[in-house]
Amino acid sequence: MTISIIGSGRVGASVALNCGIRELDPQINLIDIIEGLPQGEAMDINHQLSEQGIDSFVQGTNDFSILRDSEIVILVAGIGRKPGMTRMDLLKTNASIVKDVSTKIAQHRQTCKLIIVTNPLDPMTYLALKTTKFPKNNIMGMGGMLDLSRFSSFINEYTRLSRTSISAMVISEHGERMLPLIRFSSISGIPLSHFIDERQSKEIYEKTKQVAAEVIKYKGATVYAPGNAVATMVESIVKDKRTVIPLSTYLDGEYGVSDVCIGVPAVLGKNGVENIIELPLNEFEHQEFTNGVKNVKEAISLLPL
Repeated sequence: MTISIIGSGRVGASVALNCGIRELDPQINLIDIIEGLPQGEAMDINHQLSEQGIDSFVQGTNDFSILRDSEIVILVAGIGRKPGMTRMDLLKTNASIVKDVSTKIAQHRQTCKLIIVTNPLDPMTYLALKTTKFPKNNIMGMGGMLDLSRFSSFINEYTRLSRTSISAMVISEHGERMLPLIRFSSISGIPLSHFIDERQSKEIYEKTKQVAAEVIKYKGATVYAPGNAVATMVESIVKDKRTVIPLSTYLDGEYGVSDVCIGVPAVLGKNGVENIIELPLNEFEHQEFTNGVKNVKEAISLLPL
């Protein structure tokens, strides 16, 4: 199942490295319009994989025709957030890039599993869906999986319990309206509320929503966690694991919402998004989710569809 990554910046390279380390494909393609960048990143990654005895090979190229054999494509192309910026600040510039790249993908592939990483994540997922005209189950955004990793990290920080025991969930917009679900999170099946009080719950909730901006303030970009999050999604498809993963997908009546891509828990396997899981949200959760949908729909109204 050939994997191609479009965009060879720090996140794209991190995706390639993580997919290579997991040996998800014998050859992983790293594509970019900048001459030399994907080739250099591929060389660097291959040197690490070689020393570790991993036989996956990363090929760097500027030739988009290599997509014709790709069954999984990860779209990372676009500009990243700068300190002080929100994800929505990137809308206009990245919409142009995503529309152009999505057109190129559709020219070379009748369909494939397409994972969007470019921000603002949910509107870009919608734009890719409408541009490629691929089946809705084949297109998904990475955001929820990344938010989940941050949420889990804070749960570990507050409880000091093994990360292997933590099960968490984040839904809604990949942005300022993300919704970490304390009520649907647990430690070895025991509700999270058994381990933390209401004050700690609120602190974890707010920190999860704000931490990406903090990382960007300190180091300029988030790199390792996004690369790992994408690789987890790719692995669930390649190995048909049918993992329940929060991801951005097209809703057509689920959660009482239609014609929008936004983060919800879904079953991810060889057929892409195989099932959307509808959680029984309480009044507060439903309102926050509705606010996220509103934000995303406002952004969608500005897209070059």
